Amino acid sequence: MEIERPWARVQAQATIPMGPAENKPLHSLLRDSARAHPDFPCISYGGRTLSYKGTDDLASKFASALGGLGVRKGDRVAIFLPNVPQFVIAYFGILEAGAVVVACNPLYKPGELEHQLRDSGSDVVIASKDIVRGTDLYASLEVSRPDLPLRHVVTTSVTDFLPGLKRSLSGLAGVKRKDRKDTLDFVALIDSAKPVEPVAVDPLRDLAILQYTGGTTGISKGAMLTHFNVYSMTVRGTSFLPLSEKDVFLAVLPLFHVYGGVANLTIPVYVGARILLLPRFHVEEVMKTVQRQKATIFCGVPAMYIAINSNPKATKFDLRSVRVCVSGGSALPAAARRRFIELTGGKLVEGYGLSETSALTHCNPVVSGEVKDGSVGIPFPETDAAVVGVDDPDSFLPVGSVGEIVVRGPQVMSGYWNQPGETKSAFHNGWFLTGDIGKMDEDGYFYILDRKKDMINVAGEKVYPRDVEEVLFEHPSIRDAAVVGMPDSFSGEAVKAFVVLKGGAKPTSERNVIAFCAEKIAKYKVPKSVEFVSEIPKSLPGKVLKRVLRETRPRQS
Repeated sequence: MEIERPWARVQAQATIPMGPAENKPLHSLLRDSARAHPDFPCISYGGRTLSYKGTDDLASKFASALGGLGVRKGDRVAIFLPNVPQFVIAYFGILEAGAVVVACNPLYKPGELEHQLRDSGSDVVIASKDIVRGTDLYASLEVSRPDLPLRHVVTTSVTDFLPGLKRSLSGLAGVKRKDRKDTLDFVALIDSAKPVEPVAVDPLRDLAILQYTGGTTGISKGAMLTHFNVYSMTVRGTSFLPLSEKDVFLAVLPLFHVYGGVANLTIPVYVGARILLLPRFHVEEVMKTVQRQKATIFCGVPAMYIAINSNPKATKFDLRSVRVCVSGGSALPAAARRRFIELTGGKLVEGYGLSETSALTHCNPVVSGEVKDGSVGIPFPETDAAVVGVDDPDSFLPVGSVGEIVVRGPQVMSGYWNQPGETKSAFHNGWFLTGDIGKMDEDGYFYILDRKKDMINVAGEKVYPRDVEEVLFEHPSIRDAAVVGMPDSFSGEAVKAFVVLKGGAKPTSERNVIAFCAEKIAKYKVPKSVEFVSEIPKSLPGKVLKRVLRETRPRQS
């Protein structure tokens, strides 16, 4: 079906002409940049910098080492690491070996990790062996290991690529453990290998990544992303952003997540920029890094920008080097966007995408500056999007109508790993059904109202949590908030707000918050109850875990 594309005018002014993405393997991004500017800095970490040629050589050696371990084309190799140089080296090395990257959340508990490794069929794992600031990154693997058919475990330390003095004094690492006899050392493997030519792959058909969904609403599924899926996403993303090899990317968003893997890894490598790796988000460490390293690009999630906005020391740091920021993962409150722009002077825009779409399908224009608050922007070049009936995907809805957002484009996955039934239900006539409820305006800008599963039905009236959350973020005493539907004997469901107050803010009451909302939104949208909490539960990439909030026990009155 031919659809209208009202975003065409804006897109023509908002993108840098680049032509279609080439049919190239994903790992060629690193090799091409290493050949174009071998001495340019690629990775900076804890005071040490690796050049593009140096990083490419290490990735090639790691690919050779994997081949020596029996890894063959199509095998799945898991990365269980925070943001350290070894992640980048392993990522491209796995791809050069013809294998498939399975990036795991380093904070996974044993059951979560075991599910992902078993489901993907990964029998080689690269893992951190450290206890980092109280978090034992290796514990989950150690517990699960006896029950998994693993051929090899390759371990490394978060201090392995630090300069000598910092390696011994670093606060990053706590107590280390000795490797088991059947465990290999990452650095030793690379030191014993020689660079090899990458294994030949078919970019259109061969998988590059098994990207597991967040599992915020159920069991995590592996989205099958081909080399071309992620390569084309990288090129299209770059066409939307004014970037150059002089840019410095602050990579604190977890690289295991599809958004971090594209925004802070493949895109900067494609343009030949420098990547500042931070293993975790600590607000003052982030601000210090921006000031010292003059970071220019900061792609993150709303929680990160809100944390900086709310920090009382924010104005004491020079953050004016930041010029482009893209927010994704969850809704960016308009008030938070405006405050962050005041602090940095840079451009902060909201984008949209999913694990199944190699990160992004939409973004607000940075080049032209035609940004709309509350919108996730317009589709990328070669990407189509539309709004269809929530229960009728054959019904394409007109401008302004609310329904389910569907997309199609070169970045959309080929399906779910080993789940043909889930794959079939996720597509309809060539369109991917996102599960997100939204609308499109007359200029082709899209607005995400909420997940289809998060929509609240109050006595027959539909309530989209984002509408209520936007109001809550305007309250002068509220730092963070999330809204869910809870069972209600009278209306079926009732709106419940979970609220985090700002440090030092004036005390406020449930009645005050409800009254504040009642002045700004329709009565049926106003929260029936408000619970004050110390933190909103979120996944490592920053998605609100609304399933956890719904499972919260009712307060005792």
